[in-house]
Amino acid sequence: VFIFAVVFSYLPSCFPICRRVFLFAVVYGSVDSHMLMGKKLLDAGQLADALSHFHAAVEGNLTQNLRAIVFLAMRKSKSALPDLSRAIELKPDFTSARLQRGNLHLKQGRLDEAKRDLKKLLKSNPSAEEMREAQSLLTKSDEIVRLVAQARVSFWRRDYETAAAQLNTVIETCVWDATSREIRAECFIQMEEMGKAIGDLKAASKLKSDNTQAFYQLATIYYNLGDHEMSLIEVRECLKLDPDHKHCYSHYQQAKKLKNHIQSAEELIREQRYTDAVRKYEAVMKIEPNVRHFSLLAKERMCHQGQQAGRAVSVCGEVLQADPENVSVLKDRAEAYVQEEEYEEAIKDYETAAKHSENDPRIKEGLKRAQRLLKESQKRDYYEILGVKRTAQKNDIMKAYRRLAQQLHPDMFQDPYKKKKAEKKFIEIALAKEVLTDPGKRFCGLESQWEVVVVASHPVNTRAQRGCWEQLTTCCFEQPETFIILQGISFVVPTACN
Repeated sequence: VFIFAVVFSYLPSCFPICRRVFLFAVVYGSVDSHMLMGKKLLDAGQLADALSHFHAAVEGNLTQNLRAIVFLAMRKSKSALPDLSRAIELKPDFTSARLQRGNLHLKQGRLDEAKRDLKKLLKSNPSAEEMREAQSLLTKSDEIVRLVAQARVSFWRRDYETAAAQLNTVIETCVWDATSREIRAECFIQMEEMGKAIGDLKAASKLKSDNTQAFYQLATIYYNLGDHEMSLIEVRECLKLDPDHKHCYSHYQQAKKLKNHIQSAEELIREQRYTDAVRKYEAVMKIEPNVRHFSLLAKERMCHQGQQAGRAVSVCGEVLQADPENVSVLKDRAEAYVQEEEYEEAIKDYETAAKHSENDPRIKEGLKRAQRLLKESQKRDYYEILGVKRTAQKNDIMKAYRRLAQQLHPDMFQDPYKKKKAEKKFIEIALAKEVLTDPGKRFCGLESQWEVVVVASHPVNTRAQRGCWEQLTTCCFEQPETFIILQGISFVVPTACN
């Protein structure tokens, strides 16, 4: 009796039916005690009393139901159901067990079986409380049947948001219904709410035995999210249940191969073998070209690992299209722009990165360097641009221009970055040709070569010098004078033009 009292006290208050069944079992007693007492009374010739005990032993064999109570208290409904069924089989009018089984069927989404139990209960002379509870559960079952039908229609029509909302209501009651959770997970996948889909599929993998499909879906979702580690964990669970599962085995081989390449590439980076690391990440993109995350991961690492500047700009740009605020990639692309002498673009990237990481010393130093190089680059040497000597004649200049124009014509390039760079170079060589083939402009095209000395006034004599003077004075407003010594020829120029 003491043991029964202790067990009863530990049964949760949320299981009133369990308490009633337990008390009923206690009243009936154990089979062994009834059998023992029946034999004693039979030997004593008290037949009526002996028969009562034998009836109790046969009709009151409730050991299964006692175990079901413990399973329910432990929230192991799947284990409790067979014991409840056995108790009902031995005593068909055991209304408390039937009510409990009907409730379990409803929570598992087995609506037909739930309704069958509840209707039989109402015909078995239940108590008033049992009748009220059974009628409430029947009404709820009818509502769930209607919602499930509507959800399937919505899903068939690809109205996934409506279907998910309808299934939300279903699952509030049918909390252990694996099928409803699987359908809702598919709705979430179509709605690209992968976190919610994962939650439903994890629950379904536990609610349904040998649910290899749920594990395979979980592995696929994690893989597409770029988490190859979690993908491998889930696909291994699938293979534990079925080592020959075709899709799970194929997925396992793919994910494992990808993981090995990524690990190898990172190990090469730690060893500072950057060229080999880049090759490994190129292999990653070939192994999995269809999952964007892995391609972006490979490109981000390639962007950082000393790629050729032109290619690095292109690769970094692809990453930034997906993640415009990636500070690391912005810094890497800025440095690549500096190598390509695209100083204005480098400054833009450094300034954008600085908005998200103000105190980064690499950004501050890089920005100052790019600004200094931009200032220096604005002093053009047109002879150097065309690759000709300073004594070159007009024919030599035109030949050099035509050769470069063929090489740098924008129509020769398909890559957007290379095309843009070619356009800029094309404009530069055109300007250099225009300046160096015009005698008046030619002297003014070498500002970076001028040597400035302060001397007395000197008259302007030659026509070329006058042309240069006229050009310079159009942008100068101050009058202090200096001499400019240009290839041995001197002329007056205001200081503001230096």
